[in-house]
Amino acid sequence: MHLTMKAIIVKEFGGVENLQEVEIPVPEILKDEVLVKVRAISINPVDTRTRSGIAMASYLEHHKPLILGWDIAGVISEVGETVTQFKKGDAVFGMVNFLGHGKGYAEFVAAPAHHLALKPSNISFEEAAAATLAALTAWQLLKHYVRVKPGQKILILAASGGVGHYAVQIAKYLGAYVVAVSSEKNRDFVLGLGADRYIAYDKENFEDVMVGTADIVIDAFSKESLAKSLVAVKQNGVILSLLPMITEEMIGKASDKGVEIHYQLVSSNGSDMQSIAELLAKGIIKSHVSEVFPFEKMADAHLKTETGKTVGKNIVSVF
Repeated sequence: MHLTMKAIIVKEFGGVENLQEVEIPVPEILKDEVLVKVRAISINPVDTRTRSGIAMASYLEHHKPLILGWDIAGVISEVGETVTQFKKGDAVFGMVNFLGHGKGYAEFVAAPAHHLALKPSNISFEEAAAATLAALTAWQLLKHYVRVKPGQKILILAASGGVGHYAVQIAKYLGAYVVAVSSEKNRDFVLGLGADRYIAYDKENFEDVMVGTADIVIDAFSKESLAKSLVAVKQNGVILSLLPMITEEMIGKASDKGVEIHYQLVSSNGSDMQSIAELLAKGIIKSHVSEVFPFEKMADAHLKTETGKTVGKNIVSVF
C-alpha cells in the first residue's frame, strides 16, 4: 500500500482558484535522488506566471497532475542507492528540476541529489527556501556570467525584490560598487543590505542620475526600463535582463552603443547552492522573508507575489 501526501496541483491554467489541494502517492525516488520531507517552499514570479498560462506553462502542460514549485527546504527521509553526499535526517535546500517539473508544492519531493546543498544551521527552513531560485539567479549572473570585478559599478533595479536583494549582497561580496533602485519606502532596507548608493524611482529617474556610468545593469522590470537601462549603462557595458523581453530593436540599439544585452534562465546546480550555503552560514548574505503562508493558503501566497511589491521573498510553510 502506497503512502499518500498532500500536494497542490494546477487543475488548469488561469487564476488562483485553479490551485487545488489533493492527496496523491508519495513519490518513489531514483537511485540518484533523495526524498525530501518539505518544510518550506519559496514562491516566485515564475510560479504565478506559469499558473496563469505563460512562462513555463508550455513546457509543463502535458504533466498530469501538474505540481508547481521548484524552491524547497526540508529534511531527507530517504536516500537513493548511489547518493553519497547526503544521509537520512540531513536538512537540505535547493532549486529542484528547473526547467522541468519540480513538483515542489507537496509534503514530499523526489529531488536529484546534485540539485541540493546542506542547509546552514544558523538559518531557518523559511530563510533557506528563500535563497534558492532568486539567490541562484543573482549568483550565476554575477559570479559566472559577467564575472564581477572589484570596483565595477553595478546598477540593480528592483533591489528590494527577490533576486534584487540577493544581487545587492552578492555584488558587494564580489567587490562591486552597488547603486540600487527601488521605492522611497524601501530605502533603509536596501541600504541595510550594503548598497553604496540609492535611487528612489518614485523620486527621480535612475537613467538621468546614472547616464552612461554603470558597468553592469540588472533589470527586472519591463521593455520600458530596458530602454532606460541602455541610457544608464556605459559604452561596452552589460545589461542583464531577468525577464525574456529583449526585442530585436533593443539588441540593435545596444549594439550601436557596444553594449551586450543578455537574458539567461537560472539552472539547478548543487555546487552553486553550496556556494550560497557558505555565504549564508557566514552571514555574508541573508534572506529577507516578507511573509510566511500556511500550505493551505497557497493561493494567497500567489496573490501577494503577483502584486510585484514584495520585499524579499514570500514563503509557504509545510508541516
